[in-house]
Amino acid sequence: MRYISTRGNAPAERFCDILLGGLAPDGGLYLPESYPRVSAAELAEWRDLPYATLALRILQKFVDDIPACDLKSIVDRTYTAQTYRWCRPGRDAADITPLTTLEAGFHLLELSNGPTLAFKDMAMQLLGNLFEYVLDRRHETINILGATSGDTGSAAEYAMRGKHGVRVFMLSPHGRMSDFQRAQMYSLQDANIFNIAVTAMFDDCQDIVKALFNDAAFKAGHKLGAVNSINWARVAAQVIYYFKGYFAATSGNDEQVSFCVPSGNFGNICAGHIARQMGLPIRRLVLATNENDVLDEFFRTGMYRPRATAETHVTSSPSMDISKASNFERFIFDLVGREAAVVRELWRNVDAGGAFDLAGTPYWQLLPTFGFVSGASSHADRLATIREVWQKHGVMIDTHTADGVKVARERREAGVPMVVLETAQPAKFAETIRAALGREPVRPAGLEGIETLPQRVAVLAPDAEAVKAFVAEACA
Repeated sequence: MRYISTRGNAPAERFCDILLGGLAPDGGLYLPESYPRVSAAELAEWRDLPYATLALRILQKFVDDIPACDLKSIVDRTYTAQTYRWCRPGRDAADITPLTTLEAGFHLLELSNGPTLAFKDMAMQLLGNLFEYVLDRRHETINILGATSGDTGSAAEYAMRGKHGVRVFMLSPHGRMSDFQRAQMYSLQDANIFNIAVTAMFDDCQDIVKALFNDAAFKAGHKLGAVNSINWARVAAQVIYYFKGYFAATSGNDEQVSFCVPSGNFGNICAGHIARQMGLPIRRLVLATNENDVLDEFFRTGMYRPRATAETHVTSSPSMDISKASNFERFIFDLVGREAAVVRELWRNVDAGGAFDLAGTPYWQLLPTFGFVSGASSHADRLATIREVWQKHGVMIDTHTADGVKVARERREAGVPMVVLETAQPAKFAETIRAALGREPVRPAGLEGIETLPQRVAVLAPDAEAVKAFVAEACA
C-alpha cells in the first residue's frame, strides 16, 4: 500500500513514512493510491469479532510495512476495556464502542469512553502507540505540532504523555474552549507536553500549524510531525468504528445503515466516506454542523466558502467552531476523480482566502453517488435536543452529539437504521448542560475538580514566527 498527495506533486510513500510527516511536501494530504475493498466473505467473518481483532483486520489493509505480529501487539495494547472504561452504566467496556438505542432504528454509537471523554481518543491512543513503535525502530525523535478546537489537543496529549522520543506542541484558541477542556490540557505537567493558547480562533491556530509544516527547512530542522486529522493514520483508525457500528445496528450484511456525524474539520465523516468506498453498506453519510455551517452550505449549494475569523461564531458546541475544514480536501480529491491538478487550482483559491463553487460542474452531478446529505443546528436546537433526549430516553448527551441527533432526525429515512456518532461526554460542557437540564452533568469518578488543578500554558499572538521561536527554544 502506497500513499499519494491530493495535490499530486509529492512522491508516493508507505504508511510508516507518512505516519510521521503529516502534510505531504506539496501541501496536500495523503490518501491511498486506491481504496482497499472488503468482500462479502470478509464482512461475514468480521461481524462478531472483538474490537481489537476487527481493528487489526482493517488496519492490515492500510499498513503493510509493520509486521503483522507487531501490529497486532500495538492494536491489542490500544483497544482495552481499561483504556475505554468510561462507558455509560450498564454497558460493557469490553465492547469499546457500545451502541445505545434511543428508539427502534435510531442509535448512538458511544465513542467517548476513552481517557479524555471524546471520540478523538479512539484514533489518538492508537497513534501514540504507532508513533512510539516507529520512532523506536528508527532511533528517531519527533516534535508533534497540532491545533485543537477542544478535543483533539487533550486526546493527543494523553496519548503522547510520557512517550519517549516525543514532544507535543498544541495550539488552542485562547478562552474559546470549555473550562473542562482547558483543564484537561493545561493541567498536564509532563515535561514533553507544551500548550500554546493563541489569542485568536481555531482556524488561525490551524493556519499557523500549516505555515510551520510548509516551511520545509523549519519542519526538517525541528523534526515536526502531526497528530491532527490531517494525519492519515487517524483517519484510518476512525474507519474501524464505522464497521463496528454497522455490525451492531444490523442483523445481516444485506442491510444498509446511515451514519450522522457532527463535523467541523471533516475528519470523522471522511473516515465514513472511506468505509463506504471500501464496500461497507452505508446508505447515507449525514453531516451535521453548528452555526458555522460552511460544510452544510457546500453540500446544499456546491459553494465552499471558508469564513474569516471575524465571521466564525463562538458556539456551545465549540469543537465545531471551524470555518476551514482541513480534511475536506480529501473528499474533494475523490469527487473530482482524483485529478490533482483540479485540487491544486481549487485550493489555490482557498489558501488565498477565497472560495470555490462546483455547482453546475460535472463534479457536482456526481455528488449524490457519494451518499452525502447535511444539515445545521443552533444553540436553541442544542438545548431542546439535550432536554428531549434526557426526558424521553434518560440519556444525557453533549452539545455536539445533540447537533447530530437534531440533524439525524431531519434526514432519517423509513426502514434505514440511523446511527449518530457520539462525540464527547456531557461533563465537558457543563454550562450548556445546566442551561438545558437545570442540573450538573454526570462526571466519571476520578475527574472531579479537574478545573482547580494548576495549569501550565503559554499565551501567544496569532503569529507563526512567534510559535516558531517558542518551539525552537523548547527544543534547544
